[in-house]
Amino acid sequence: MKRLFDIAIAILVLLIFLPFGIILSVMISLESRGGVFYIQERIGKNGVPFGLYKFRTMRKNADKQGKLTVGSRDARITKVGYFLRKVKLDEFPQFLNVLIGEMSVVGPRPEVEEYVKLYTNEQREVLSVRPGITDYASLEYFHENDLLGKSKNPHETYINEVMPAKIKLNKKYLERPTVAHDLKIMWRTFVKIIS
Repeated sequence: MKRLFDIAIAILVLLIFLPFGIILSVMISLESRGGVFYIQERIGKNGVPFGLYKFRTMRKNADKQGKLTVGSRDARITKVGYFLRKVKLDEFPQFLNVLIGEMSVVGPRPEVEEYVKLYTNEQREVLSVRPGITDYASLEYFHENDLLGKSKNPHETYINEVMPAKIKLNKKYLERPTVAHDLKIMWRTFVKIIS
């Protein structure tokens, strides 16, 4: 049931978003060199890696300077990228991941391998379901970049504070991974973006 729901939502969103996606693709291409999409390896269900799609918001090869984005005014982010991140439009290509079956609309946000390696056995429970585009952690840490931007050591702050808190919120979702629960989180996400 949940998989059929995911497919239906993904097709609907991709069809509605297609004209905007084309416009955004042109804007991204005109501002800086590099592809329209940024594909980053993340860890999915059962620890299987997959390529997560995003609209490219940084300059080419910017990820070599670190995977964490620190502050909303990170110098690596393009002007178009800043706008996309602010309204979360950079995440929309992930509906392709949902369609493929690598992700769900709602579920624990997928991490990079560097951080998944630090999970305890208990924390690895979040890998028992498909990762999602949104979840409780996405809502709670909506302005995560700004939070890390205020830290003296963003990497340590993420590992010691943000990541464990996110996993706790993810486990809250795992208690009830139903379509009704998904609709509630999707609505809260929509309201958060609009506000």
